[in-house]
Amino acid sequence: MSEPTRHELTIPPSNAGQRLDQVLATLLPEYSRTRIKDWIETGQVLIDGTRLRPRDRVLGGERVEVTAVLPVSEAVVAQPMQLDIVHQDGDVLVINKPAGLVVHPGAGNRSGTLQNALLHFDAALAELPRGGIVHRLDKDTTGLMVVARTVPAHTALVRAIEARQVERHYEAICVGCMTAGGTVDAPIDRHPVDRLKMAVRGGGREAVTHYRVARRFRRHTHIRVQLETGRTHQIRVHLSSINHPLIGDPAYGSGQRKAVLPSAVQDFPRQALHAARLALLHPGTGEAMSWESAMPADLAALLDLLKHGNQA
Repeated sequence: MSEPTRHELTIPPSNAGQRLDQVLATLLPEYSRTRIKDWIETGQVLIDGTRLRPRDRVLGGERVEVTAVLPVSEAVVAQPMQLDIVHQDGDVLVINKPAGLVVHPGAGNRSGTLQNALLHFDAALAELPRGGIVHRLDKDTTGLMVVARTVPAHTALVRAIEARQVERHYEAICVGCMTAGGTVDAPIDRHPVDRLKMAVRGGGREAVTHYRVARRFRRHTHIRVQLETGRTHQIRVHLSSINHPLIGDPAYGSGQRKAVLPSAVQDFPRQALHAARLALLHPGTGEAMSWESAMPADLAALLDLLKHGNQA
């Protein structure tokens, strides 16, 4: 466990009648409401020396003492691994993730993940949820990710993502010749049969994907994609749902290998997807910042093959 986090403050009279967790989320904006609620429930927050519940109403004028411990992720082991760091400062890291790297440990991947590498790079990240990771890329998707380095930065970035204030742009190569760009606005939920997959399903979580054509080929299209939301496998699911799955997608590209295509296309070893641009307001300074990542060599070679051997 880390050293306790201590705060002493007084609830303003203007907050009278509000829930305790709501008031503290306003007075301590550097922490998430979920974390504050947990501190209240575990007795790490005292109101005039007494424990209250998150839903209890305040009167105004009470003295608040917070002596809380931030959880340290002891289950994830730090491992020395090379990281392609595009930007770093005291609040954030921006990582250019390679293909094949799992973002955080899970079933079958307890080590060798980005989170393991981050904990070795900066041991203080153990005090943050998932080592500061606030969004993820699939194992075989390449490109830019932002990682928080402090609790306030983590809270701010999570809120910015929820408010759709973080821009994420992707390069993708899909099966089929698209006639035009467009938007897929279709809810996503767990697949009803295969629990490792997601699917477009009524009643699922809202998911919106915008795409535009960069170049058409005879049987494929190079597109640029912007996420409005960030659901698991969102781009892969949405493109598959409009019959334009990503080249090389083993989960959502059913039937694409049956076409008569060059072997380099048929055997492309991963989904052809790259997180090329990331833009956000810096959680510490409020400055508008953006980063770009060049097309990785394997996708560039795939595009070159399509240009010279499969033009529209």
